[in-house]
Amino acid sequence: MPFDGFTSDDALLSEQLLDDAHAFTLYPQLRAELHRHSDQIVDHGVVEKGWIWRADGLGIAHASSILDADSVITSMRNVWILTLAQGFAACGTIILVTFGGIVGTRLAPEPYLATLPLSLSVLGIASSSLPAALLMQRIGRKPAFIGSALVAATAALVIAWSIATANFVTLCAAAFFIGGNMAFVQQYRFAAMEFVPAELAGRAVSTVMIGTLGAAIAGPALGQLAADLGGWPQFTGSFVVLSGLCLCATVVLLKLPFGTVAARTESARGTSIARLLLKQDYRLALLAGLASYAVMSFIMTATPLSMHVHDGFSTAQTTFVITAHLLGMYLPSLVSPWLIGILGVRRMMVIGIFINIVCIGIAAYVGQDFIHYFTALTLLGVGWNLMFVSATAMLANTYEPADRFRAQGFNDLAVFGSQAVASLLAGTAIETLGWKTLNLVALPLLIFVLLALHRPQKPSPETT
Repeated sequence: MPFDGFTSDDALLSEQLLDDAHAFTLYPQLRAELHRHSDQIVDHGVVEKGWIWRADGLGIAHASSILDADSVITSMRNVWILTLAQGFAACGTIILVTFGGIVGTRLAPEPYLATLPLSLSVLGIASSSLPAALLMQRIGRKPAFIGSALVAATAALVIAWSIATANFVTLCAAAFFIGGNMAFVQQYRFAAMEFVPAELAGRAVSTVMIGTLGAAIAGPALGQLAADLGGWPQFTGSFVVLSGLCLCATVVLLKLPFGTVAARTESARGTSIARLLLKQDYRLALLAGLASYAVMSFIMTATPLSMHVHDGFSTAQTTFVITAHLLGMYLPSLVSPWLIGILGVRRMMVIGIFINIVCIGIAAYVGQDFIHYFTALTLLGVGWNLMFVSATAMLANTYEPADRFRAQGFNDLAVFGSQAVASLLAGTAIETLGWKTLNLVALPLLIFVLLALHRPQKPSPETT
């Protein structure tokens, strides 16, 4: 970008730029460019908050008049559209986690295969993460989101049919596609950040996650209410309702503007994954997100087996603990933006790690009564939220705009790949290691992230 001859006079914008949606489309690119060229901007004596591309594309200009209250309201409106869509779409995994294990136990040919549908749903998330990001880079986010929601609605009906006909194979296949949809849903948080200025990125992420909080409350309740619907086999109606919820997400997503969150302005060239991994902050954000999901999934997946099968707690008690865990995961999103503003992403990440360590301590050393499961799993959810939100906010500042789909896709591939592995290992681990040792196995990963946070920061290599 040329900065020669750039003066404070160039910082003046015409009023017509106030209505230029292109400015908002390029806002993420502005953040990275300002960071790269901060020295030149200082030299020209025009450093202030709120810069944006000049209309002629030859430089940057001050745009405090653009980033006014009306603009923030408009951008946050789109964030709330994504939040509502997330509330509907996230019911997919919530209902599958709540009832999938029970259904799997009834349909699986062998007991050890009972959690296979859940594991395949996580595998669906992991294997679809990078393809989802690349598809959005090609066709834009809105069409990809809508198409994925329609696939999920179909998959939910296939699960309902599988329960009605006692077909375990099609149950597993459809569960994989429910997970695949969640790879697209996980991209909602990145789309939300692209609608807002950099200083509102943490708020946008946390706002979208409020949608999952609603799903955590409504999903199990709606699934239970519809469990015996129509005289079908139990839980058939739950997944018919899920199909309707996915269709509701499709209708909401139609309200998103076309082109505002898309990649059509970006070059096909960009930084390779190998070059991205040379950046210390990118590695740290990826590692923190990976650890948050791996630890959470490993312990959470084993909880129903430990409580219900090994310790004899009722299905209602086990469901109550899982619901508390889900609330712990998403309820902090109401205050996460405030915490990021007060603490910063690194301190918030450290707090999340220590909360997870306390969870492990309770599970491994205090006891296995109902109150211990309840407390430990609630803390596990809270710790996950603080780690994951801070990791996502950190990630947004580690790559150039042209690299965002590649960087985001690879991050989600690593994060949800770790979740898939943890979920697949949890069943074997609880049977061979037991509840206490299983929790202690997760501890080294958290300590590793903590040590990485305290490593001295090194300058990142130039990514051109």
